Amino acid sequence: MFVDEVTIKLIAGKGGDGCTSFRREKFVPLGGPNGGNGGKGADIIFQVEKGLKTLVDLKYKKIIKGSKGVNGKGSNKHGANAEDVIVKVPEGTTLIDNETGLVICDLVRDGDRFTVCHGGRGGRGNKAFATQEEPAPKMSEYGEPGEERVVKCELKVLADVGLVGMPSVGKSTILSLISGANPKIAAYHFTTLSPNLGVVKLKDQRSFVMADLPGLIEGASSGLGLGEKFLKHAMRTKVIGHVIDMGSFEGRNPIDDYLTIRKEIKQYDEKLARKPELIIANKMDLPDFEVNLEKFKKEFPNLEVVCVSAMEQKGLDEMIYKLADMLENAVLEPLYEENNFESHIVYKFNEEKPFTITRDDSGVWILKGEEIEKLLKMTKFQEDESVDRFARKLRGMGVEDELERLGAKRGDDVQILDYVFTFKE
Repeated sequence: MFVDEVTIKLIAGKGGDGCTSFRREKFVPLGGPNGGNGGKGADIIFQVEKGLKTLVDLKYKKIIKGSKGVNGKGSNKHGANAEDVIVKVPEGTTLIDNETGLVICDLVRDGDRFTVCHGGRGGRGNKAFATQEEPAPKMSEYGEPGEERVVKCELKVLADVGLVGMPSVGKSTILSLISGANPKIAAYHFTTLSPNLGVVKLKDQRSFVMADLPGLIEGASSGLGLGEKFLKHAMRTKVIGHVIDMGSFEGRNPIDDYLTIRKEIKQYDEKLARKPELIIANKMDLPDFEVNLEKFKKEFPNLEVVCVSAMEQKGLDEMIYKLADMLENAVLEPLYEENNFESHIVYKFNEEKPFTITRDDSGVWILKGEEIEKLLKMTKFQEDESVDRFARKLRGMGVEDELERLGAKRGDDVQILDYVFTFKE
């Protein structure tokens, strides 16, 4: 099954919990803290695997979750880091953040890898909180939560030449004759439902990869027929081989077919429209071929045309040598603009508070903020010193002052995530 688009939720591993522990050895009075730190949670890393051709392995995985780091122990034993999750994808896979629409990474070469979700750091044990003022802290941390995000994986096949054209003009047949590919060939439209790749080898030792892409119809750029499938995969090609039924086997006008396809390509993406193009005039064995070819060349005198007959296997050598020559001079434009990548976004200093406070209908104050919510998840509320530290942190962030400014009274309830606290002195 050819799958070229998958949306999946990623949850990196939580960090291991820190340990609260003290030395309890004979003849060692007042033993100090020796609780170890937790290990780091698992990252989720996407990596290119050359042999893969589809995203089918991800199709039925709604969630990919990393393992938690190992908890710290007494005797200053730190927890081990969790093993990272490696997600293998084909060459040409793009990862896009589902919320922002920005490109996370574009993986195009064998071995390319990118950490999409980072695992949480391990919680600190009480040994890490020891200071000169507080040499024996009775507190530690839970591990930091791992990153969570929903990503869209898009596969755009890697090929040097993309064969385009109306349905049933002979694209699949041509590919099968000049490469080792075995695409489905039949006498009906849209036989090809997904891209087929084949390696074309020339006698002069040159070679290139050719893709037979699904047939286009008018309206393809807006999603009609299989247009979206074709146009997406054509974006990575260097040269377009435009196959036209110059023999009018189905009664179509070659000039109209060409103009229709060019219109759809241009509407979809200007970069695609600028790619070098070779017109492959197929079905030269039919009676109307010469007349149609003459009209076509008169209408488009600047286009380079090569005549072939897939049926009689004529003109194919000339075609592949012309394509190889065009590839030597072709320059592949970057698929995405720099400002489409997450890494390009510049995060400016934000003077606003890193939290928001609202009040619901029942009178409960709702406190939200990424930093506060992370602090809550890492606090061990069964430890008095951890609770005191949590309160100090909130006070230092200005939460108490903001609650008072908004009119909160002592004794009011304040909610953070699923936890409700009482606003006290």
